[in-house]
Amino acid sequence: MAGASHARRWAGLLRRTPLHPQWLIPGRSALEQWLKANARGVVLDVGCASRWAEQALPPSCTYIGIDYPSTGTTLYEARPTVFANAERLPFGDETADTVLLSEVLEHLRNPQSALQEIRRVLKPDGRVLITLPFLYPIHDAPYDFQRYTSFGLQREVEAAGMRVIGVRRTLGALRTGAVLACLALGGVAQRSLLERSPSVLLLPLLGALIALINLAAWILGPLLPDWPALTLGYRLEAARNG
Repeated sequence: MAGASHARRWAGLLRRTPLHPQWLIPGRSALEQWLKANARGVVLDVGCASRWAEQALPPSCTYIGIDYPSTGTTLYEARPTVFANAERLPFGDETADTVLLSEVLEHLRNPQSALQEIRRVLKPDGRVLITLPFLYPIHDAPYDFQRYTSFGLQREVEAAGMRVIGVRRTLGALRTGAVLACLALGGVAQRSLLERSPSVLLLPLLGALIALINLAAWILGPLLPDWPALTLGYRLEAARNG
C-alpha cells in the first residue's frame, strides 16, 4: 500500500512533464469550454464525482450532481446533490434541459437502460453531453464493463430515442498510440515498484522512453496526416427526439 501511495505521489509531481504517461491527454479546459458552449437550463451531472463540471457551467444553469452510493464514495470521493442509480433517476419526466455523462457510460452495467432513463428526464429537444474512452486501459476495476466505437455509441444513443448532433474524437491517432505505449511502460514500472522486483533497476530507462515517446508524438502529431480509425475517446452531443 505504501508503494502505491509513493507511486501516485510521484505521478502527481510529474503530471505536467513529458515523463508522465498521460502527458499528451488534453487537459480539462477543452471539456469545460465544450460544456459552457452547450449546457443550458437545469443540468443533471450523472456521475458527478467532485462536481468539477459545476464550475464550468454558465451562471444561468441550475446544477444537480448525481453519483452512485457505493462507487461514488469508495472510488471517487463524490460530493453529489443526491445519490442515485443512473438506471433509476429520481426525477420526473421532462425535468432536465441538459444531462452530462462524462466518463461514465463504460462503468454502467446496463448502459442502454441508463440512456433510456436520460431520455425520459430530458425536456423535448433537451441535450445529452457524453464523453467516454475508446482506447484506454481497464480502470476503476471491477466497475469497467465496455468500450464503444463511434458507430456503436451512436447506435446506443439512437436506440434510446435520441438523435446524434455530433461526435468528435478526443485525440489524434499518433498521440493516442503514444499515450497507450507510455501507459504500458508506466504500468509495468508501477508493478515493478509494488512487487519490489529487481526490474526497478530499469526504471530510469522506462522513464526516458516515456519522455522520448511523448515528445516525438507531440512534435510529429501536427506534422503528419491523422488516421481517423484510432483515438483515445469520443465526445458526443445528442438531443431527445420529440
